[in-house]
Amino acid sequence: MNQYETVFILTPVLSDVQMKEAVEKFKAILTQEGAEIINEENWGLKKLAYPIRKKSTGFYQLIEFKAEPSVIEKLEVNYRRDERVIRFLTFKMDKYAAEYAAKRRNVKSTKKEEN
Repeated sequence: MNQYETVFILTPVLSDVQMKEAVEKFKAILTQEGAEIINEENWGLKKLAYPIRKKSTGFYQLIEFKAEPSVIEKLEVNYRRDERVIRFLTFKMDKYAAEYAAKRRNVKSTKKEEN
């Protein structure tokens, strides 16, 4: 199993419920295919660097997971079919990226505990 990280941008016209529904759909696809979700982050509504489909903002979502390489193709096909997804990027993390991601998660969790 390889470790992957996927970031996708959802259209800003969605309500909060619709956005969460879309995220749950992609998480369900991963778990159905036997992937283990490690981390999930909602980065919220952010301004895009350039307009995409006449939209200047989008809801960013990050999911870290461990899966077999065949799962990625199924996930990306579903991204392409879903009209709510503006852009997506999935990449395989090497050992250094995985270590950095683990450190980042630990720092975030300690900051939450301090507050």
